[in-house]
Amino acid sequence: MNEEQETNVKQVKIEEIQEKMNYCLNCVAKPCSKNGCPLSNDIPTFIKLAKEGNLEEAYKVLSEMTVLGSICGRICPHQKQCEGSCVRGIKGKPVSIGEIESYIFDNALEKGYYKEGIESDEHNQKSEHAEKNENTQNAVNCRIKTLKDKKIAVVGGGPAGLTCSSFLARKGAEVTIYEKYDKLGGILSHGIPDFRLDKSIVEKTVNSIIEQGIRVEYNKELGKNLSLKDLSQNYDAVFLAFGANIPRKMVIEGEELDGVYGGNTLLELNCHPDYQNKSVAIIGGGNVAMDCARTIKRLGAKRVVVIYRRSEAEMPAEVKEIVDAKKEGIEFLFQNNITKILGNGKVEKIECIKTELVQKEGENRKVPVDIEGSNYIMNMDYVVMAVGAKVELEILENEGLPSTKKKYLEVNENCQIEGTNIFAGGDLIGTTSTVAWAARDGRKVANEIEKYIIGNIE
Repeated sequence: MNEEQETNVKQVKIEEIQEKMNYCLNCVAKPCSKNGCPLSNDIPTFIKLAKEGNLEEAYKVLSEMTVLGSICGRICPHQKQCEGSCVRGIKGKPVSIGEIESYIFDNALEKGYYKEGIESDEHNQKSEHAEKNENTQNAVNCRIKTLKDKKIAVVGGGPAGLTCSSFLARKGAEVTIYEKYDKLGGILSHGIPDFRLDKSIVEKTVNSIIEQGIRVEYNKELGKNLSLKDLSQNYDAVFLAFGANIPRKMVIEGEELDGVYGGNTLLELNCHPDYQNKSVAIIGGGNVAMDCARTIKRLGAKRVVVIYRRSEAEMPAEVKEIVDAKKEGIEFLFQNNITKILGNGKVEKIECIKTELVQKEGENRKVPVDIEGSNYIMNMDYVVMAVGAKVELEILENEGLPSTKKKYLEVNENCQIEGTNIFAGGDLIGTTSTVAWAARDGRKVANEIEKYIIGNIE
């Protein structure tokens, strides 16, 4: 593609995104922000600024609440969050909020004006937009250097850790991220496949965050070459944000056979067996299940079947991911469940059973119940369990950390372990497992750490 063609392509994209921005009604009530967005982004305001041609101001409004706009704009379950609350969506198609958000952030990264918030105190003063929005003004106040010369350790460089680090750096803190891999990003780098999230976007976003003066120690893992006791003693506060990525098991017969894998582990380590001309069953209905199914299909599997015990309407995966998976030839068996994995040392077959959905007292949604006598057998070469992840309890126990009955790290309402200077968020404490919710926890913990440190000073 020559220079003229590239210019034409960019112009077409600008015209398309402008049309999508013009479609927004800029509602005064802001249901997309108040009801749909975990991060409370001021959506109508940033879209209004963007469609007026003021992309830099639109970015400033967005960046007061999030540092992951390029990423959340691409991978958030928009139809279940902001776009699902869009007024336009009542009688037609909702505004393409995610696409507009990523466009604004991408432009800031490309033009380099995201650095202005790092290099100046411009945001310390109230802006005309901040005065109109309480959430935004609270975030603007975070630009004041209340934590100057205070040292904070962040364990884990995923969405929660990166967000917390950025907001703490804005407050003047000296932040060090301790990351177990040689690359930051957490699930963004070691979980979500490239076809769903271009890793160059992750790299640009991470760089824009650590350019705030954040220090990074790579290949550091709690319980191995990193001591929580030492961190607690040497830092004013510690934020644990290393997530929960141990695959849950269904505890069914045959789960120990060769050829049974955990979905989270496959995606995190990117270490797959040979799927060529093989049949693979994916158990689960979330985005991890969709990512596994689509990845495995791309790696040459002859047949990929997603088995989910509830209906399609109840699948937690984003609708777009389900639609794309179907287009790619992935099969779905709704209201079916796996009961056994059969084979002589390795997976050869699976036994499944059909289910019906029953509303039980005390339950918010219908519960899948096995239909007696509906069992059937399918030939299968591999089984991938994508039924959720859990915290690595051994780490918590070895560090003497308290856990809840549901096996998450126990914290108080301030995301703090009682009697310590240690905070936690994201998957570790059982927060809704999406990037936006993890980022929200990271921002909240930054605020709680500020209150804790200032309270101790006073």
